[in-house]
Amino acid sequence: MDKNSYKADIGLEVHVELATRSKMFCSCAVVDTTTASPNSSVCEVCCGMPGVLPVINRNAVELAMKAALSLNCTVVETSIFARKNYFYPDLPKGYQISQYEYPLAVNGFILINTSEGEKSIHVRRAHLEEDTGKLTHVSKDGESYSLVDLNRAGVPLLEIVSEPDMHSVEDVRSYSRNLRSLLCWLGVSSGDMEKGAMRFEANLSMRPEGCEELGTRVEIKNLNSFKAMEQAILYQMDIQREKLDKGEKVKQQTLGWSENQGKTVAQRSKEDANDYRYFPEPDLPPLVVESSWLEAVKASMPELPDARRVRYRDSYGLNGEDIERLLEDKPVSDFFEACLAAAPKLAPKRIANWLLTDLFAWLNQNGKAFSDMGLSPEAFVRLVAVVDNSTINQNTGKEVLAEMLATGKTADAIIEEKGLKQVSDGNLIITLVAKSLENNLVEVQSYLAGKETVANWLFGQVMRAAQGKANPQVVKEELKRQLENLKK
Repeated sequence: MDKNSYKADIGLEVHVELATRSKMFCSCAVVDTTTASPNSSVCEVCCGMPGVLPVINRNAVELAMKAALSLNCTVVETSIFARKNYFYPDLPKGYQISQYEYPLAVNGFILINTSEGEKSIHVRRAHLEEDTGKLTHVSKDGESYSLVDLNRAGVPLLEIVSEPDMHSVEDVRSYSRNLRSLLCWLGVSSGDMEKGAMRFEANLSMRPEGCEELGTRVEIKNLNSFKAMEQAILYQMDIQREKLDKGEKVKQQTLGWSENQGKTVAQRSKEDANDYRYFPEPDLPPLVVESSWLEAVKASMPELPDARRVRYRDSYGLNGEDIERLLEDKPVSDFFEACLAAAPKLAPKRIANWLLTDLFAWLNQNGKAFSDMGLSPEAFVRLVAVVDNSTINQNTGKEVLAEMLATGKTADAIIEEKGLKQVSDGNLIITLVAKSLENNLVEVQSYLAGKETVANWLFGQVMRAAQGKANPQVVKEELKRQLENLKK
């Protein structure tokens, strides 16, 4: 068999750190584990001390509900927390509070776009749980030891589990990026993978083409970047192809990904859910989502990217590339929305073009973030308007925009201070064109002899004489008129 005779079945378990200020079951602050002092945000509840009781973080539940709704899941009325028992140094209680048999949300889907077209990836479940602590492994002076930081222990997580509907790295790439973008759009999570706010586990099996039964599954854990996830999946796909080609069986096991070695490494052999000895959390009541609470959360949901994508296409006539650039970052899209509201008479295409071309170009050239530019939507569309109504021309508009971004001044103030108003006076432009033709007789003769491209050079001379303030369209029309008259 060749390598193309096997089909991959891939599902993802995505652990998302919810954007709350306090932990899942206590009032300890959620801190940045990369900068905060180790074990500085820990209490008796985090550590599971005798006699303490956990309390569910309402905000975490609401963020999880928003995520579930955006994934087209059914939010169940009653879900139950359970204890997931296992012993590991970063788990201070000896168990993790999670949801098992009765999760918060089930049966959703997310649409992705691939080279094969649009397809649905089904979401089996989305459930709440608490995060574990963080281990730092140290090798020093011939000794090896591990340090435990419990600042992360108890931070609210939402685990989103997909069905094995992905069959290529392209599918995985599209699904994971769409999911991250959606969660960031909602404000459910920062999505900052460098800080562990989003972590992946991939379930992968291979089967011969045409075979309906899924192959033996391996789980690749703790993938903290898109790159690591894609590399690990590709590596394991090759490993499984080779085994199947040789007639060998794939061993069900849990794997890790070694960045340094560029390969997956075995962590544990076959692991069943029963190994964790799940049982209902005795210190927490069932989580009941009443219909009124669910409706309130639905009402607080922002317009989702898919709906906004359709509106930008159908109502504003924007092209696909511009739409995706606008939707890539919610603050950019919200800025565009505010511009539309501030200037309803301006063409949305014009606003989008200035935003995505000229404004972004200035930010890139000056190493500025969009969030730090300090330009209001009202000030921005005023600039677009003064270009549209020919107060200034396009090139001058770009210069004014740069000045606005650098100084914080308004377009009108800059135009007034620098005397930049565009000249549209017909008589003045007639005179400017006539003088330019008189001063460049050689070029005029060349034009009359048939070299019509000289007209562009002559246009530049007129604009230079007008110090760039002349209305380009009026200049072009008058230049054409005078040159045509000289032909007669």
